Formats: sequence, C-alpha cells, structure tokens
Amino acid sequence: MWIDTHCHLDAPEFDADRAAVVSRARAAGVSQIVLPAVAAAHFDTVRELAHTHGLAYALGLHPLWLADASEEDLDQLQQALQSHRDDPRLVAVGEIGLDHFVPGLDLARQQRFYRAQLKLARDAGLPVILHVRRSADALLQGLRLIGVAGGIAHAFNGSRQQADQFLALGFCLGFGGTLTFDRALQIRRLAADLPDTALVLETDAPDIPPHWLYRTAAERGVQAGQGRNEPAELPAIAAVLAGLRRVSVETLAQQTNSNAQLVLPRLAALACGR
Repeated sequence: MWIDTHCHLDAPEFDADRAAVVSRARAAGVSQIVLPAVAAAHFDTVRELAHTHGLAYALGLHPLWLADASEEDLDQLQQALQSHRDDPRLVAVGEIGLDHFVPGLDLARQQRFYRAQLKLARDAGLPVILHVRRSADALLQGLRLIGVAGGIAHAFNGSRQQADQFLALGFCLGFGGTLTFDRALQIRRLAADLPDTALVLETDAPDIPPHWLYRTAAERGVQAGQGRNEPAELPAIAAVLAGLRRVSVETLAQQTNSNAQLVLPRLAALACGR
C-alpha cells in the first residue's frame, strides 16, 4: 500500500535485525522501499539488499561522506551505473546533494561532486535523490545548469517558492517523521498546502524518527532520547499527513505512490512485477 522512498537499510543500526525490519514493514503495508547509497563502499551492499529483499536502490555519494571520497569514487559510480544500467531495481542516482547546515564542510568540494554526479545521472538517464539541507537555492542552480530526469528532494524543508521551483523541474518533495511534530510549522504548512502531485513519503530510517519514537516528551529534540526509525513507521506518519491534508489514508496512499512511480519510473515496473 505504501512506498518508502528513502531508507538506509544498510546502516549499522539495522545489523541485528535487518530481515525483521523488512518483514515488519511488509506487515505494516509498506510494499516498496528505496535504499540510497551514501558512499562508494556501500554500492554493492545496497544492491545486494535490494535484490535479497525485493526492494529498490540508488547509487551516489552523499555530501556528508565526501571527506573520505576521491575522484576514483566518481569513476566507481560511473562504472556501477554502466554495469547495472539494465538492473530494474536501480531506480536513481542518490543520495547526492549539498549540505549547508553542518559546520566545517568544504562547500566547494561538495559543489564539485554534486555537479559531477548530476552529469552522471543525466548521462545514465536516471532521476536523482537529493540531500537538501539549507541548500535548496544552490541545488536548484545546479539543476538548471545540468538538467536531469527529475527525482526527489529528500527531507524538504525549504520555502514554498523553492518548492515550486523543484516541482517545475520535475521533482517531488519527500516528507517524513518531521511533519509529526506540532512545532514543525513550516513543514506542516507545506505538507498541507502543496499540490497532490508534489509529495512522496519517506522515513530516512534509521534517522528522522516521528515524535512517538522518543521515550518521553521531555526528550524530544534531544539527540540522546531519539529512537530508531524504521519503514514500518511509514503508515502512521502517513496518517498524520493525511490529517493535515484532510484526505483519507487510502487517497494519500494512491497519490503518493503514483507520484513516487512518476519521478522514479522504474518503481512502476517493479510494482507490476516486471
């Protein structure tokens, strides 16, 4: 019934019960999960997980992992995209993008890797999954210079104007656990007001847990009190979004699944069993 468009199932937080996490997701009605890579060393892992569990994956170099990346990693990405170009479970290039939130990062290095990966995605004919953190305008600038086949602006938290610009370029916007917090006014307002065609659902598991995964109300907003997120939480997150948009969960499932399959076209073939 649901598609989780962003989950890091390869993260060490899932080492103890990875198969059970997938089973719980399926039992909760999550029919498909997209696994983005964050580093070249993870390419084989996310691909193997996708094939083992009947999921989808993306290959890319995350901006927060670039300190240890090299030009050879870009070559490895290019080679992997070429080698697996006919793999129906490879649905995007990602997670790529820019992070202007974490202090001390080399922004010029991020920009260079971002644009290089946009070119690889363009050449491969694949959409992209973008990391967007206080970087929407810079990401949009890159997309205008290097056109790609749309994709998803993951964990979107920009302005309505920025949202509209991503939509005009063929993107959907990813929403997840953050919108479950009453104080997340900007995200909740966007989630309520954007067009039906704009939104996809995601967990970013094990990160961005919804509010109910904190042990106590006093611990909300404190990193140490954070619980592990997982794809089985997606239906409950979706119920919050449905309430904000004043639609049924069934309607929301149909809309967000259709959107996900539109911006990540290979998901549609997976849903049909091809």
